[in-house]
Amino acid sequence: MGPTRKRDLAAAVVLVAILGYLVVVLTYHWFPPVTTWTGISLLVLALGEAAWAFVVRSKISGGHIGAGAGRLHPLTVARSVVIGKASVWVGAPVLGWWLAVLAYLLQHRNRAVAVADTGGAVVAAVSALALVVAALWLQHCCRSPLDPPDEADEAPE
Repeated sequence: MGPTRKRDLAAAVVLVAILGYLVVVLTYHWFPPVTTWTGISLLVLALGEAAWAFVVRSKISGGHIGAGAGRLHPLTVARSVVIGKASVWVGAPVLGWWLAVLAYLLQHRNRAVAVADTGGAVVAAVSALALVVAALWLQHCCRSPLDPPDEADEAPE
C-alpha cells in the first residue's frame, strides 16, 4: 500500500463537485437548513487525526517502535495508515459535495435561504478540507524514517 496520490484526490473532489452541483440544482428546495453545526463533526475528526499524527510522528522519529511501555506497536502504525487512507477518501468526496453546494449558494445569494445556508456550507467545506489535510498528515507521519522522500507519491496503489 502506497501513499495516497494527491492527483487522485483532486480528481475525486472535482468529479463529486460536478456531479454534486447537478444534484443540488435539482434538489436544493428539499434540503434541510445547513447550519454551522453541519460540518463540525468532520472538524472534530480532523483535530483528532492531527493530534494522533503528532503522537505517531514523535514516537517514530524517537525510535519508539516495538514492544514495551511508551512505544508504538507496528500494527498500531499500520492501522493508523489505514485510518488516514480511509479518512482522506471520505474527506475528498465530502469536500467536493460542499464545494458544489457553495457554488450553488453563491449563485443564488439573492435568496434569503441561500444566504442563511452559506455560513454552514463554508464551515462544512473547511472542515472537510481539514479532514483531508489531517489524514494526509497522519499518513505522512506513519512513514519510516528510512523511506525515500516522497518518491513513492507517484507509485501505483
